[in-house]
Order: sequence, then structure tokens, then C-alpha cells
Amino acid sequence: MSSMTILGGHAAPLGATFDGEGVNFAVFSEHARRITLCLFSPDGRTETHRIDLPERDGDVWHGYVPGLRPGQMYGLRADGPYAPHEGHRFNYNKLLLDPYAKRLTRHPEWHDALMGYRVGHADIDLSFDRRDSARYMPRCVVEDVLFAWGRDKAPRRPTSQSVIYEAHVKGMTQLHPDVQHKGKFLGLASDAVLDHLVKLGITAIELLPVQAFLNDRFLIEKGLVNYWGYQTLGFFAPDPRYLAHDQIAEFQHMVARLHSAGIEVIMDVVYNHSCEGNELGPTLSFRGLDNRSYYRLADDPRYYINDTGTGNTLNIDHPMVLRMVLDSLRYWVEEMHVDGFRFDLCTTLGRTPTGFDRGASFFDAIRQDPVLTRVKLIAEPWDIGPGGYRVGGFPPPFLEWNDKFRDGVRRFWRGDAGHVAVLADRITGSALQFDHSGRPATTSVNFVTAHDGFTLMDVVSYTQKHNEANGEGNRDGHNDNASDNMGVEGPTDDPKILAVRAQRRRNLLATVLFSQGTPMILAGDELGNTQWGNNNAYCQDNEIGWLDWSDYDADFLDFVRRLIAFRREHPILRQKRFLHARERIVDGLEDLFWWRADGRPMRDEDWGAPELKTLCAEMRIASGTPIYAQREEALFLVFNRGPDVEVKLPEAPDGRRWRLWIDTGRPEIDGKVMTLPTVFAGCETTLMLELEAYND
Repeated sequence: MSSMTILGGHAAPLGATFDGEGVNFAVFSEHARRITLCLFSPDGRTETHRIDLPERDGDVWHGYVPGLRPGQMYGLRADGPYAPHEGHRFNYNKLLLDPYAKRLTRHPEWHDALMGYRVGHADIDLSFDRRDSARYMPRCVVEDVLFAWGRDKAPRRPTSQSVIYEAHVKGMTQLHPDVQHKGKFLGLASDAVLDHLVKLGITAIELLPVQAFLNDRFLIEKGLVNYWGYQTLGFFAPDPRYLAHDQIAEFQHMVARLHSAGIEVIMDVVYNHSCEGNELGPTLSFRGLDNRSYYRLADDPRYYINDTGTGNTLNIDHPMVLRMVLDSLRYWVEEMHVDGFRFDLCTTLGRTPTGFDRGASFFDAIRQDPVLTRVKLIAEPWDIGPGGYRVGGFPPPFLEWNDKFRDGVRRFWRGDAGHVAVLADRITGSALQFDHSGRPATTSVNFVTAHDGFTLMDVVSYTQKHNEANGEGNRDGHNDNASDNMGVEGPTDDPKILAVRAQRRRNLLATVLFSQGTPMILAGDELGNTQWGNNNAYCQDNEIGWLDWSDYDADFLDFVRRLIAFRREHPILRQKRFLHARERIVDGLEDLFWWRADGRPMRDEDWGAPELKTLCAEMRIASGTPIYAQREEALFLVFNRGPDVEVKLPEAPDGRRWRLWIDTGRPEIDGKVMTLPTVFAGCETTLMLELEAYND
């Protein structure tokens, strides 16, 4: 290999940084003896130079190569002890990815040479593999992240106005007839997709992982792939499969286009683990750079703590690992202009040697960060570790996915006994979980479906999961789905069953959108999309996992648009303050009333009555809300899971009347004035009534 000049450079920033005249490389490793920079030919096939980084400041190795420019392909090698029982797994024969790489050329190609140990050896991972892994590894690419943002401006919508739409980049676009760049960021930025989101009333799109991720070997061997993306390979690089022209500007263009439509971009991010797995996994990046620093290890450091179910757990307690996570988050906000993050298995990020701590270093670092406190932060509040279920336990400003909402609402509409009181808690923001520490009612992210589980159509079409296509004997995925097939498992042409399924779907989404909190809907639910009973489509990069735009339910789509529009137009449904019956804390004004169907107030003994199937709630602007926000007086909601019932309406003051806007049993109703003192609630219906304003 020919020689190349390398200067000392700088220890910051980490990664590969182009300054107009050359590139600075800086890499963290506490336990390495040397770090080598590997440069490759323009086609990436030939390793042209190996250059040891000449300087070390603390635990950061660095060097500066004059003349290098964006587009240069590179990788790293790390030399140090291979001593698994001491937590060290250095292997200089393995090409490693820069944790700060802004772009990767492709995905790793599975081969035993990716392992630091000799596969099949009697000592398993205690053995040492001397094969060079470079031919099977992607290349890192030096990038200039500058982008002509023009007049791009973050929508910065208040959370109280948010309607989140969880979507997959490829799944959303692959089958859309009017999208050119199918399955790509550019496809998501198309006029057809933007038009759909805007007409639906979406304010934020939450993308399943788009940071570079790994296709697991066991999936490749079964002819499947990692479709969802929860096996991160690089925290700064967009996944190559979503780039049409190998340009990170494609992601930036997508964000700018969504912003132009008033839609925020939230990224689902996975900082709890990496794709390298346990001690039998490949050596791709962190393991080879400094295994003992990047991962939480067991008492015998040969093994990994596995609070994530993926084989390893990142060591967020280490200051340099925490720095990498924060640098990554800030990069996506400052350079890529994203508007928020949903943290996968977020409990893991707050887990310390003594258990979960809402004051852990990760949370404290986030809360003091002037960049990250400007964006939306959403926690998935659980992991599989001890004490890992922490719904309601996160500090502000985090919002949290609320699976209690999902399960309680599904079970109420399925007809499970004793769930009227549960529904009352859920539609008022799950105050028991979230009304503390100054957290607003918008903290609860309310959903009945998400990527992990049944689609809305499947919730009403299947009693059992059907995951045979995943190749695991239908053993994967949740067994308890609180679903109901309405009499026939799966597809049917029976008009009666189709009608009750449609009404159940209307009820489920009406409950989401009429509840206090932050609503989230799953992409495709508004279309009637099905996954044919698969409730764990993580490996289904095909028609099972893609949205079917060819035969969507136009009537249901129109109904969902009406629900979202009604929520947008009625501040009572999206308050920051919690509603509390019988608790008038600030100004003595009542803001929540629970009624029986006969018009009498609910009593304590009524809530536990086994025959209770109907919930009636009168909501007003929360006590203490500034007077300027009180633009409407009252809404009256009826959730009826029982037989047909006449519900007596609360007496309207000054001779005014109630106006019926939504009836899930009669979806054509839109603004009917109630001249009678009662309203008809058919079997399994949701009603939404508004008290007429003085000038109506």
C-alpha cells in the first residue's frame, strides 16, 4: 500500500469530519492498543491504505488526512487483547464500522469471517478467528451533511394538537400506485403520500427505525429479512435500503417536504442494544472497538447482560457511550431536522446496577440538553429485564406509549366484564399513571394498534394470531390480543359480519380520538389494511407487511377524517390539564361529570355493577385553564357496549340544545340537533354530542 500523510488532527468531533481541505478522524476506545484507519478505492473493493491514528487524547484516537474529500470510503481496525473472560474481544483481522459514520454503502454479507471467534471450534467464542472480514463488510463513507434547506421550518406543533401516524417507509409506499420511488425516503416525500396525510389530518409521522440496521442471519437463512429494523448497525447513518441514489440528502429532502405540509417527523430509535448480539454474535463495530466499554457485561465479562431480549445491552452509564447517543440525537435534529424520537425499550436507557431510575444519567442528560428539549420525546416504557414495566414512571418531558389504553379499550369493546371503569380511566388520560410530577394529560400516547401486533382490521377479524409465515411454528408474537373475529376467523363475505366489524373499528378509533392524551394511529388502519392475522410481521418485507392501496375502505377513510377533524376543532378533547370529577382544585368549576344512562350521577356502587355496559361522560374545559382557551362549553360522550339504550342528556342551560356530531352506529349523522331530552345509543356505539354555543 502506498504511503499517505496523516497529521495529528483533533479529538473532536468524533467520526469523520470534512473541513474543506481534508478529513479529521476521531474514534473512542478505552482499551485498544492502536486504532487503524483503512481507506478504500472509489468502488470500495480494494483496501488502498492502512494508517494508524497517530494521536490519543484520553480515550479518543485521532488523525487528520489532508486531501481526502466526501465520498471517500473507509473502515477501522482495532488492536488489543482478545480476552473474553476479561470482557475484551479485539480482533485486528475484522474491519469495523465507525460508530459515527454518516453513511454506509450496504449491509453486511453473512459469512463466518464476520465472527471474532472460529465458528465450530470446541472453545466456541474463546477461540480466535484470523480471517479478514473486509470483503463481507459495508464501507463507511465520508459525508458533507450540508443541505440547502431553504425556508424549511419545523412545524413545532404543541403536543395537545398532535395526531401521530406510525408508519414504515417501505410499507407505506411500496404498493402505492402513484409513488415513483417505491420503498424509499423519496417515495414518502411524494405528492401522493403528502396529500393522503394532509387530508387525513395527521400532524406527525412516526417512522419505524430508519437508522442503518442489520438483517439477522437466522432470517436470511430462512429467506426472510429484518423488515422493521430493530437491530441498529449505525446510529448516524440512514439505512441504505431506503436511499434511491445513495445520497443522505434524500432523507433531508423527505423531512423538508413533510415540513412543508405541516407534518413533523418522529424517528423510532433503538439505543438500548446493538445488532451484534451476544458472545456468539458478529464483530461489526462496538464489540471490536471496545467491548468492555460499549456493553453491559455480566459478572463473568465473557457474557452480556440481556435486558432487551436481543443478546446485549448498551452501557449507557459509560460517559462515552452516553455521549455517542446524545451526539446521534442532536445530529438528527440539527443536521437532518427531525422533530422528535420514540425510544424503543426506553426502560433499558434508565436502568442502573440497582434497577430503573427516572433520574438516571440518560434522562438527566436529555433534560438539560438545549437541543433535545425542543423536540418531542416518547418512551416505550418497558423492557424484559427485572422490574422492566414502567408505564407512568418516566420523567417529564417524556410522553409514553400507554398499552393500558390499548388493552382496556379493546377489552371494553370486546365486551369483557368490569371494563366500564377501566374505560373511564383511559378516556380521561390515565391519570393514575401520569398525573404526577407536573406531567400534562398529553403524556399518555393513546393507541389501540401499533406495528407490534394486529392491525385494526385484524383486531376485529381474528381471535388467534396466524404467524406461520415467520417460520417459527406460530410460537412468536403475543398470544393475548384482546381481539374478536365476530364469528368467522379471517376473511368473510358475510355482510352482517362485515358490518359489525366496520362498526367495531369505528368505535375503537373514535375512542382513541375522543380521549384525553396524544392519539396515535397505525398506518393503514384508516384504509382497512390487513396483515392476514400476523401480529408479528417484523420479518415480512412483502404483501403481508406492506399497505394495500388497491382496495381500501373509502367510507371508513372518510369517517376517520371526520374523527380527526372533530378532535382538531374541539379543545376540550385535547387538554393539557387533567380532568378530575369531584376534585375542583383551582377555581371551583366542575370539569368532568359521570352520568348514568337514566340521567342520574354515577355513584360509587354503580361502577362495579356487573350489568353496567354504558359509560356517559360530560367534559368541560379543565379547571384552572386560562380563560382564553375556553372557546367551547361542554361535550357529552356515550360509549355503549350493551343493548340499545335511551340516554337522558344533561340539562342544557338557557334553553340551548345538544348537537349530535358522531354516531358510530349511524356514521352518516353529522350535526343532528337533539330536540328530545334523550338520545338513542344503539348496541355497540359511540356518540359524541356538543352543547350548542350561544350564537348557534
